[in-house]
Amino acid sequence: MSISHAPPTPSKPAVSPAEGSGPELQPLVPASSRRTRVPRWLRRTSGPVLLLALWQLLSSTGVLASDILASPGRIARVAGDMVADGSLPAAMGTSLQRVAAGLLLGLVVGTGLALLSGLFRIGEDLVDAPVQMLRTVPFVGLVPLFIIWFGIGEAPKVAIITLGVTFPLYLNVYAGIRGVDAQLIEAGESLGLSRRGLVRHVVLPGALPGAMTGLRYSLGIAWLALVFAEQVNADSGIGFLMVQARDFLRTDVIVVCLVVYAFLGLLADFIVRSLERLLLQWRPTFTGR
Repeated sequence: MSISHAPPTPSKPAVSPAEGSGPELQPLVPASSRRTRVPRWLRRTSGPVLLLALWQLLSSTGVLASDILASPGRIARVAGDMVADGSLPAAMGTSLQRVAAGLLLGLVVGTGLALLSGLFRIGEDLVDAPVQMLRTVPFVGLVPLFIIWFGIGEAPKVAIITLGVTFPLYLNVYAGIRGVDAQLIEAGESLGLSRRGLVRHVVLPGALPGAMTGLRYSLGIAWLALVFAEQVNADSGIGFLMVQARDFLRTDVIVVCLVVYAFLGLLADFIVRSLERLLLQWRPTFTGR
């Protein structure tokens, strides 16, 4: 007598209502965000802080003599005294006015020449060669001529800054205009855009990244030109304070002025970078990992 056995029925795992639609999805986190939990501002400031600590250590141990380079503590005290007596804010205000005037004139001249040379072939033939020749001449070497032409007032100082700003801006705007993709021009023409429409909607937006790069570079040149301008027959400004400090061997005052130059340059660069992010939102780029 044989006894038949039914095959065992496999048991099904219990499925919760939440799992009935498929496997649970796990959110993906980019590797760049998982790499570190240290805030970026802390990482960016750690280098300067370590450098200041090393500087203070060398000054405290006597390795770095005070007549060669003052310690960070003494520089901070001197800066506080200069702010309290009003000499440093007044010098900063005068220097900012000179940079603003020279930068504005340089923007107008450099951008105007770049538009004329970049948009028109006849403009390139008339403008580009003289500009390329003049930009190879060190603008600092033109200081004696500017003094003869404009005297010893504010005009030669603003002229030096204007000349230093003009050429970097011209080169970058001109390269940005000529670097626009020709296929975009053809696409605009096929859509019926006029020459003015092409310039407004295709050429100028395409040249804007180069213009912003030129503006950042021009700001650096403007502060460099200001250093030379304010050491030539100046009776005010940060450069004038540096000249006085040099005559009295005050390295602490000189370093304070250099720090102010660096801070103002960093602040100007931050403003331009913020403006760049605002104007170039349509152009996503690689930001590093």
